[in-house]
Amino acid sequence: MSRLRIGAILTNALVAVLTLVVTLPLAWMVTVSFMPRGESNAFPPPFWPSRWSLENYHELLARRLIDGAWFDYRIVPAIGNSLFVAAMSTLLGLLLTVPAGYAFAKLRFRGRERLLKLLIASLVVPGQVAMLPLFLIFKQLGLINSYAGVILPSLAGIFAVLFVRQATLAIPDEMIDAARLDGASEARIFRTIVLPLLTPVTVTLALFMFLGSWNDFLWPLIVLADQHLYTLPVAVAAIAREHAADGELMMASAVVTTMPVLLLFLALQRYYIGGLLGGSIKG
Repeated sequence: MSRLRIGAILTNALVAVLTLVVTLPLAWMVTVSFMPRGESNAFPPPFWPSRWSLENYHELLARRLIDGAWFDYRIVPAIGNSLFVAAMSTLLGLLLTVPAGYAFAKLRFRGRERLLKLLIASLVVPGQVAMLPLFLIFKQLGLINSYAGVILPSLAGIFAVLFVRQATLAIPDEMIDAARLDGASEARIFRTIVLPLLTPVTVTLALFMFLGSWNDFLWPLIVLADQHLYTLPVAVAAIAREHAADGELMMASAVVTTMPVLLLFLALQRYYIGGLLGGSIKG
């Protein structure tokens, strides 16, 4: 057996092991969510349920009458809240960051290089450092306990601007200069030439933004005080505080939180891979 074939076998074996390590906890999360109450507390914890049951999902998602009052975990409204916040953050973020990335890559304006260096330098500052002054500013503006307060900080992400800029650099300058010579405005060049070429990058960036907003926990926890406004991660954390020992219910809530974005990623993975490679031609 040749050394090349041995190397290929070892590489495939390593990939298989890593895949198993990554997917096994997710698979266990799903199976535990279908277990009867208390079964996952055994030692060693079982991987397969002794009896497949939907009672955890029914407990989590259903609305029921208890002592004359309606009670639910508010997971269903939280799903709608997260969808709204993630969709608006993604849409408005793309409207701001994609043109900005194009401007930094192809337009010449005074102070562009200094501003670009400032944006790159600001990437090393942890986002948590800015949360306190941002909270105080939003408090003065009356944006606390509102979706506007959750959405606004995510609209002009520095990483998103640099990501689009790097991909736009791969577009030949001759193509844009030819359109300018033909009398096309910058808006038309961006709309008819640049945007179609940036489709994989835009879809990838939209996926990043949606996942980031959907999974964001700390900032919505700080801004939102009304339970009716909770996004899904905050609502799940509120349930965990009261039912920390109920592993099956917690795993059901984790499945509800994870599966929508996982399915979205799988549906868009072709664009995702193309978008990651979009800026690799020209640096």
